[in-house]
Amino acid sequence: MRRIPLVLAALAVLFALGGCAAGYTVDASVQSFSQLAAVPEPPTFRFERLPSQQAFAPDQGELEAMASPALSRAGWRRDDTDARFSVQVTARAQQVLSPYADPWTWGSFGWGVGISNSGMGVGFGGPLFPRYDTVWFHREANIVVRELATSQVVFETRAVNEGPWLDNRALFPVLFDAAMQGFPNPPPGWRRIDVRVGG
Repeated sequence: MRRIPLVLAALAVLFALGGCAAGYTVDASVQSFSQLAAVPEPPTFRFERLPSQQAFAPDQGELEAMASPALSRAGWRRDDTDARFSVQVTARAQQVLSPYADPWTWGSFGWGVGISNSGMGVGFGGPLFPRYDTVWFHREANIVVRELATSQVVFETRAVNEGPWLDNRALFPVLFDAAMQGFPNPPPGWRRIDVRVGG
C-alpha cells in the first residue's frame, strides 16, 4: 500500500527536475483586498522595509526586484523621491510534508526476551517518525500598499503555492504576478490562478 504514494512522489520530483526545461504551470491560491476603484493617479510608490527586514534580510532587495515586474504590469511606477504610496513585500518558503509521501516511517527496531515465573515472552517494536524526505514546499508571497499621506492600507494581496519546485528565484516572481492579477478590483474570496513558467 505504501508503494503507490512513493511512486507518485518520485514522479512529481522527476517532473519538477526534468520538466523545467519544457516549462510548467504553477497554481497559486490568491486572496486580495482593495480599497481602490481604479489605478491611482499618480501611481507612484516606494518600497517600505520593516526594521527587521533592514537588519536581518540581506535578500530584501532581491525580493523587491522579483516583485517589481508584477507591480509595473499592474500600472505602478516606482519613484523613491516623490512617491504617493509605499509598497511592502514579504515572502517565505518552508519545506513541508508532501501529500504524496508516506507520512510515517519506522525508526530503529529493538527486540527482547523476558522470563518470569509465569512464563517467557518475546517482543519487538520501534518508534514512528514523520517523513520529510520527499521534496515539497509551501510558499507565500505578500504585497501591502499604503497611502503615505494617511498610512491607510489601500491594497493587500497574498498568493500561496505548494509543490515540488526547488528554485525560489523562479517561483516568487510568479507568485507576485499571480498576487497582482485583477488589480485594482480583484474578486472577493480565494481564487486559483495558473501561471506558466518557461516553455
